[in-house]
Amino acid sequence: MRRSVFIEELDAFTYRSEIEKGDSIVLIPAGSIEQHGPHMPLNTDVLLSQAMAGSLAETVKALVAAPLVYGYKSQQRSGGGNHLAGTTSLDASTIIAIAKTLTMEHARHGVRKVVFVNGHYENYQFLYEGVDLAIQELQLRGIHDMKVMLLSYWDFIDDATISELYPEGFTGWDLEHGGVLETSLMMHLYADKIDIERIADLPPAVLPNYDILPVRPELTPTSGCLSSAANASPEKGEIILKRATVGMAAALEQEFLQQRKVASDSV
Repeated sequence: MRRSVFIEELDAFTYRSEIEKGDSIVLIPAGSIEQHGPHMPLNTDVLLSQAMAGSLAETVKALVAAPLVYGYKSQQRSGGGNHLAGTTSLDASTIIAIAKTLTMEHARHGVRKVVFVNGHYENYQFLYEGVDLAIQELQLRGIHDMKVMLLSYWDFIDDATISELYPEGFTGWDLEHGGVLETSLMMHLYADKIDIERIADLPPAVLPNYDILPVRPELTPTSGCLSSAANASPEKGEIILKRATVGMAAALEQEFLQQRKVASDSV
């Protein structure tokens, strides 16, 4: 039987034997429970970060930890806003604490290479802070070989791919919430969880280049999406998954896998 790359699907003994090899990379998907318009589920960011991590794990022979389900507060200019019903968020201190704790826990298991695969734009800086605090604490405990990478999968979509996916013009990642990228990936990976008939084909959101609190709900489009997903397709989703995986694998190769190869060559 083919072994799963997902740690939560393994028995504890199999997991321990993998970690005891000493060169394991653990990927931690980070998502959110956030509205994604009328056509996609609230756990879209969880599903996509986990799928990206799974694809990456198959490529670089890594393991995938259980995902962070809840994320930091949705921002109006990148996710529609935390005021929208259904979006259920954690505050910054909680995200920081979770990232720190998970880094410390995997270090306790014996893991020395961890990657947070982020699928929710607003998570990033708080994951960074939690990891930074964990590294500092581990070093004070005498553990100096812990290395953690943080990445957001859309950062590995190059300009050539953007031109291919958005021939009509690219509005930018900040307005891609509920748009072509996520919808195409969901069409490719989870076709049964998306309602194509409910895709709202509306112009991109027009938002100020600053934030205002309390949030002005009328600035968020009624669909909750910040750009149209009308041009999404499963074929585009396949392209995004493959090319993001290649880009992320190259980053891991540079930071982790060259060390793994050197260690194996020296045996």
